[in-house]
Amino acid sequence: MNKSTQLIVNAVLVLAVAVLFYLHFSSRPAAAPVAATPKVTMAADSTADVAVDEVATVASADTNKVAYVESNKLLEGYKGMQVARKNFEGKAKGWQAQNDALVRNFQAAVQKYQQTAQTLTNEQRAATEQSLQQQEAQAGQKQQQLQQQAAQEEAKMTKTVLDRVDKQIEKYGKEHGYRMILISSPGGAIAYARKELDITAPVLKYLNDEYSAKK
Repeated sequence: MNKSTQLIVNAVLVLAVAVLFYLHFSSRPAAAPVAATPKVTMAADSTADVAVDEVATVASADTNKVAYVESNKLLEGYKGMQVARKNFEGKAKGWQAQNDALVRNFQAAVQKYQQTAQTLTNEQRAATEQSLQQQEAQAGQKQQQLQQQAAQEEAKMTKTVLDRVDKQIEKYGKEHGYRMILISSPGGAIAYARKELDITAPVLKYLNDEYSAKK
């Protein structure tokens, strides 16, 4: 095997290993989203459009009531998020298995070439190297598709869960006469709030009861 051929093979092997590690870590299921937190939920007031059957409830509510929930605790403890994350992790294992197969097949082809290169003619070596480069390109494209699929599935999963959480927090706020329920998250807009305004525990119970009843 001449020097240029060896350099090509080494470069291909390094790329295969690099792609493997990149996909392994970039496609790992994320923990409960922190940045993607539920919206600030406000109970209907005199400036909002409300259904006729809600007017009496809103009018009798203590419209000065304001509270907050901690997003991390809420999402980590929410059964809907736990189930969604478990389902996503199952899909992620399938994508990882596909990636592993791509890398194994490519590495096997490179190793076979290394073992037989000295017995090949210059034309055969050139053809094999071209074939390996094509295989590497195809594997890279497939890996990108897997990454995109994982990202899309995770975004869809997160949106579905948060939409459900938003609706239930709004419902909770109306039922309990809150004017506003804020979301506290790391790096968020709430720098300080009195602890007695924290209603994470009762809201989480409300969410889980609703999920268990309607799942």
